[in-house]
Amino acid sequence: MALMTWRRHGDGRTIAPGAVVAPDERLSWPRTIGIGMQHVVAMFGATFLVPLLTGLPPATTLFFSAIGTALFLLITRGRLPSYLGSSFAFIAPIGAAAGTYGMSSALGGVVVTGALLAVVGLVVHVAGARWIDVVMPPVVTGTIVALIGFNLAPAAWGTCQQSVVDGEIVESCTSGFRAAPVTATITLLAIVLVTVLFRGILGRLSILVGVVIGYVVATIRGEVDFTAVSEAAWIGLPQFTTPTFTPAVLGLFVPVVLVLVAENVGHVKSVSAMTGTNLDGVTGRALMADGLSTVLAGSGGGSGTTTYAENIGVMAATRVYSTAAYWVAAATALLLSLSPKFGALIATIPAGVLGGAATVLYGMIGVLGARIWVQNKVNFADPVNLTTAAIALIIGIANFTWTAGDLRFEGIALGTAAAIGIYHLMRAIARWRGTSVAEPASPASVPAAD
Repeated sequence: MALMTWRRHGDGRTIAPGAVVAPDERLSWPRTIGIGMQHVVAMFGATFLVPLLTGLPPATTLFFSAIGTALFLLITRGRLPSYLGSSFAFIAPIGAAAGTYGMSSALGGVVVTGALLAVVGLVVHVAGARWIDVVMPPVVTGTIVALIGFNLAPAAWGTCQQSVVDGEIVESCTSGFRAAPVTATITLLAIVLVTVLFRGILGRLSILVGVVIGYVVATIRGEVDFTAVSEAAWIGLPQFTTPTFTPAVLGLFVPVVLVLVAENVGHVKSVSAMTGTNLDGVTGRALMADGLSTVLAGSGGGSGTTTYAENIGVMAATRVYSTAAYWVAAATALLLSLSPKFGALIATIPAGVLGGAATVLYGMIGVLGARIWVQNKVNFADPVNLTTAAIALIIGIANFTWTAGDLRFEGIALGTAAAIGIYHLMRAIARWRGTSVAEPASPASVPAAD
């Protein structure tokens, strides 16, 4: 298909039962613009949570999200509809790197991650994607995704500092759930209730709606400071930050490459299934595009990007897979990022609201790993699978740490290495020894008799 050229689907107004609007088609422009703006709403809550939780400027992240989406559409030649939002896989490494070495070093880690992903994309484009499944079978992929989510659990709870005031010990909590337990609880309950009370797009945007409700509650409780909003200009460029490259942080970021590979490949397969089109040939381009987008984001002070499941949900609900809608989404996001007042407003979301949302979000990331196991029918009666997941999860959740010279490897990096290394070592030895037989079910796992 020619870039920036789309065939009109039918009469441009209706979609026949069972039909879909293909990537190279579009509805009427008013409908296309509306759907494009809906994509911005869909990605909004999750995309902004990442910079808010890591300390990056929200407007800068949105700016590079828009640029990255446009770059993705160009590199994939308009064949793969996708919005590139903030990747949750970067939350832990950015937080850890920024806390120890500063935000510029964290951004350097983002750039390196993007460059490695682009290289993987080039290899996939030339050699095919089969080797990804060999290196990272579902038990490994699911474990890596799960340990990233569960590794973040302490950040959702938050941190407190103790100080002595007038001879008494006073505890001050500035982040996570503990910063404002009442507001955090209301935010958490709002997300839970919206998820089951509403159908369609509103139910899919439960985190965004919950954050809005929590924000209103926080405002009523006097937890929001609007000073920065009143001082910000209506129009202007976002804040840019130059990265620096610190070898010590690389151990935190390299495992993220594996998660981004899994997310992008999953996105391609999902769109293929929903449109009935074989898109395997564009997998390498998708990986390269996301890698280059992440490089750009890290080079200017934004969070790393990934293809967004929230927008897949919008496509599934509307049956519109037109890339024209994503060009509209990119343009809309770009315009919003050029308003410092809008960015300042987003930055006023208080810690209690973020703590409530993060409790859900981080848990979801962890459970998404388990969903990968379920969807791919991973057999945990196989001791290789069971041992691989067991060891890697504990390393990730407990945040095991190993320092080698200037390099520091923490739970996510060590857990990822353990998942890949243990699986392939055990599998190779089991095949050599002929012990690749699933263990019998334990008494606890045997179904009860009727």
